[in-house]
Amino acid sequence: MFLFTGICGYNRTRMAKPQAPISARLLRWYAAHARDLPWRRTRDPYRVWVSEIMLQQTQVETVIPYYRRWLKRFPTARALAAAPLSDALAMWEGLGYYSRARNLHRAAQRVVEEFGGRVPREAASLRALPGVGRYTAGAIASIAFGANAAVLDGNIKRVLARVFNLADDVKSAAGEKKLWALAESILPSGRAGEHNQAMMDLGATICRPQTPLCDSCPLMTLCEARRLGLQNKRPVTRRKPATPHYDVTAAIIRHHGRVLIAQRPAHKMLGGLWEFPGGKHEGGESLPDCLKREIWEELRMKIEVGEQRLTLKHAYTHFRITLHVFEARWVGGKPKAVDVAAFKWVRPSQLQRYAMGKTDRAIAESLL
Repeated sequence: MFLFTGICGYNRTRMAKPQAPISARLLRWYAAHARDLPWRRTRDPYRVWVSEIMLQQTQVETVIPYYRRWLKRFPTARALAAAPLSDALAMWEGLGYYSRARNLHRAAQRVVEEFGGRVPREAASLRALPGVGRYTAGAIASIAFGANAAVLDGNIKRVLARVFNLADDVKSAAGEKKLWALAESILPSGRAGEHNQAMMDLGATICRPQTPLCDSCPLMTLCEARRLGLQNKRPVTRRKPATPHYDVTAAIIRHHGRVLIAQRPAHKMLGGLWEFPGGKHEGGESLPDCLKREIWEELRMKIEVGEQRLTLKHAYTHFRITLHVFEARWVGGKPKAVDVAAFKWVRPSQLQRYAMGKTDRAIAESLL
């Protein structure tokens, strides 16, 4: 007997939770219930890496077709590194969080330049690549190279918070530190890759955010939150603030059968993608006045705003927008890239060639 304190957020006298049975039960369950996913049919580190980047903040079902198309177009890190960024963004279109594609492209170039096209084995080298953090490095190292490296994603946080009844906010620095320690404490030497994937699957299919299927869980009798009837109160997370909303304008500027599109600067959100120019509405101005101001600031063009063509709503991670799309006519000023990376006049039938975000793609499709 000992005083179990601190790491799980409560103090009480009880037997230490045996760590080996947790991994043993997980691995037995995983052998019978593992999801059949395309990236699990290989230990190619590049393919494992691509899957892990795509799976960040994106559901498995959404990722599968993108993963297959990506590997058909970019089967190796060398193939990705040799391709222009525009091709990578085009293949990523619709998957969202486009910084992942930009980082993956830059990282592939680093792999070719510094490692001869072979994904590095060492965690420190992996973490030095753009877009590869502690979780992704651990996933690649454990799954592709068999390293004894832990991982911690949203599913695994939830499982650990329930099994160990963690009372800390799992998104806080203190909560993260404890969760990483717990993840490492139950890692089975030599089978970390299977164990990590088992934890992911358990969180995705059994230890769900709402109404966990406790009676089907291989860790049911080891779960402290379930023993205390707290499984629906774990994990603890801070309440999200209200999501801000913005009105945004965009212009369909026509000239001799073509429309104007602009490329977003690489350092900004959706960097490298093409869009119909415009911007955020400020207080005290009408939507047409907003559009005129934005087009001048971005392209030094004067426009005449016509009828409103579309109204689109879209939610990003931290905010929501209503996009007001207007027809417009170029009436003065010589276009130049002031606050955009580039601009082009293209025929509507050519718009499919340019990688765009979801709302701009909807505008483009409306023109066809």
